[in-house]
Amino acid sequence: MASLSPVSLSTSSSETSIVPSIYRKLSVLPAIVVRSFPSHTIKKSRTQINYVAYVQPHDVNRPRSSIRSTSFNVEGTGSTTSLDEEVIIDTSWTEASIKLPLPLFETQSSSSGAPTDDSASLSIAVIGATGVLARKKIFPALFALYYSGQLPEKIGIFGYSRKILTEEDLRAIIAPTLSCRIDHQENCEEKMDAFLKRIFYLYGGYDNQEGMAKLNTLMEEVEGKFGANRIFYLSVPQEALDDVASSLAEKAQTQRGWNRVIIEKPFGLGSFSSHQLTTSLLSNFEEKQLYRIDHLLGRNTIENLAVLRFSNLVFMPLWNRSYIHNIQVTFSEELGMQTSARYPKGYGILGDVVHSHIFQTVALLAMEPPVTLDGEDIRYEKVKVLKSIRKLGSSDVIVGHSKADSGSNFKDVENLMPTYFGAVLHIDNARWDGVPFLIKAGRGLKKNRVEIRIQFRHVPGNIYHKDGGGHMQDLVTNELILRDVPDEAILIRINNKIPGLGMNLEASELNLLYKDKYNVDVTDSYEQLLHDVIDGDNHLFMRSDEVEAAWNILSPVLSELDNNNVTLEHYEFGSKGPDKAGNLWAKHGVKWLDD
Repeated sequence: MASLSPVSLSTSSSETSIVPSIYRKLSVLPAIVVRSFPSHTIKKSRTQINYVAYVQPHDVNRPRSSIRSTSFNVEGTGSTTSLDEEVIIDTSWTEASIKLPLPLFETQSSSSGAPTDDSASLSIAVIGATGVLARKKIFPALFALYYSGQLPEKIGIFGYSRKILTEEDLRAIIAPTLSCRIDHQENCEEKMDAFLKRIFYLYGGYDNQEGMAKLNTLMEEVEGKFGANRIFYLSVPQEALDDVASSLAEKAQTQRGWNRVIIEKPFGLGSFSSHQLTTSLLSNFEEKQLYRIDHLLGRNTIENLAVLRFSNLVFMPLWNRSYIHNIQVTFSEELGMQTSARYPKGYGILGDVVHSHIFQTVALLAMEPPVTLDGEDIRYEKVKVLKSIRKLGSSDVIVGHSKADSGSNFKDVENLMPTYFGAVLHIDNARWDGVPFLIKAGRGLKKNRVEIRIQFRHVPGNIYHKDGGGHMQDLVTNELILRDVPDEAILIRINNKIPGLGMNLEASELNLLYKDKYNVDVTDSYEQLLHDVIDGDNHLFMRSDEVEAAWNILSPVLSELDNNNVTLEHYEFGSKGPDKAGNLWAKHGVKWLDD
């Protein structure tokens, strides 16, 4: 007998009877289509019945094999073998398996017998489908959109990676990560099953050209004769991005709809590598096809910046140097994270948080009103701000590293990278001349906090500096606080009279706490940004000139880091950060109020 290798076969419980024994002979199987791969552990999902049959080896480069009647034919090899072999049947599941007949969204015939078409209108390919990001964020976000009706019924989702898996394996990996939000519970199980049926998997191998060609074949098979628009999410390491993107551009783009490509940060590891990456991307795609994603920009607080600024008259005349003393942008995390593997160049939190999230937040805060809400109009105003920011000098920055804590996983001691970055930005234009923008991004700090503080100037000649008895009163500076973490809120700090006799004032807060006002779960940032990509809304995604402008701001600091001319200020894990940071704020006449 020829050498044998295992293949996973799936069938419906309504099509083949199952005896109580775990061993049986198969004599007849219905006509189905499966995809098979070399020997590996088969993971079983709640909705499947797996049959493992031993058949002749096949060409793994061919993603399809077919079973017809009592023989198994491996397409492309010409080999046929009988299925009259002992197979193992797992009877612990009783629900029908997922079937893949014809193009998934194309029905065979109508009631009148004429061919009908239900072809996919959207295909989404996740490149790097078995990675942590895909499992924990991308697929759950796609399901949330599917459940809420934001994805078309005619959709195909394609997983692609270098791990040898079956489609059932990928579905079994994804299924435990899916959940319905508290306000979305109706028909949750049915929706999950329907979503999983739309997931396909392809082993891409190590030749990206060949792998993308196979992906294109699979997508065309599922899409049917009318094709579909395509989104490619490149959840791949930085060093693989260029080759994957160029192979995709050449081999996997559809000619029957639009193509959009999502790219994960960091967008290069400095000005030079970023320029190389951008040049390569623009040689293969148009700018309008590229969506550089930063999940921190998908938060509701970021989306609300423009709404707050441009739809409320109370703020519009105050949003300038005449009334605002300083603006503080904070990104603070308690826990540390190892960054040496992901950012081998050594820029740590500068490439992870500062280049994109912090600078984009500043741009949205400081930009002029866009002509319209079109993404390109907003991007145009953002890049004007970024180009107006002075390049950072060593006297305007603090770069720090958290000391390893014995009880934490934060131990980048062999390759010290910045885990803290504080800086004072100056925007040289008429609106913001002389207003310092203080930014702080750090990990391993004492609290989780993501917020924006707009601190206004003192009231000139304030007549309430003294109380009724002539004693000085400590009046607070008015502030507008946009908090994302820990609890999303909009706060306004004012001075207010204490009820009773006398003229005694105290600081009070007017607050809009989202969890009290809105009885809904907050949309995950990946869900928001994926929805924007589908809609073609690109205002929260960095354009190539924005990427370049942001790196230009940081380039002097990066150069000093490369030449070891910057001393990393060490700070204790769980502290407020480097002690010298306070000196930087004080130099500009600002006390960091979060401290």
